[in-house]
Amino acid sequence: MAWLLLALFIDGIDGTLARKFKVKKVLPNINGKMIDNVIDFTTYAVIPAYFFYMAELVNPFWNLPLTFLILLVSAIYYGKAGMVSDDYYFIGFPVMWNVVVFYLIFIFNAALWINAALVFICAILHFVPIKFAYPSRTTHLKNLTIIFTVLILLIMPLAVWLYPLVPVWLRWAAIGNLAYFAILAAFDTFRR
Repeated sequence: MAWLLLALFIDGIDGTLARKFKVKKVLPNINGKMIDNVIDFTTYAVIPAYFFYMAELVNPFWNLPLTFLILLVSAIYYGKAGMVSDDYYFIGFPVMWNVVVFYLIFIFNAALWINAALVFICAILHFVPIKFAYPSRTTHLKNLTIIFTVLILLIMPLAVWLYPLVPVWLRWAAIGNLAYFAILAAFDTFRR
């Protein structure tokens, strides 16, 4: 999980750094976007799916089918036209299975059937036209969204470090952060 968190942080700044250092001009024959998609698919879908499978978060009967579901819906989502809108929103739940697995293991500690239901709900949400904030490029409530993004980037490694004795206040801080992004998604989706 620590490596997935480092990958999450790097992914948050890699595009900004590439634009700042004009990588497109320096390496015109390299498709950085394609490389980014391959790395993102690995760190947001493949490795979290493996982590999910090995953590045995659901009934053994559902473990392999839900792992396949994570990979299948992620692959379809990455192939979907309009995955990111022109105004920098993910359309549908973004492929962030690393965050889902983090919450299932380190924050919720829920019953196996609840974990299975949450995975199934997130899989369906990939294809529901809800606008999820793209934290590093959002325009609506940008400063507040960046604050919540930085907070979760601090909360997550602390929860991993303290696991299995994650304090209640830290769990509630993570849940509050999740609630902010859920409310923001609902507001951004239905405000126009």
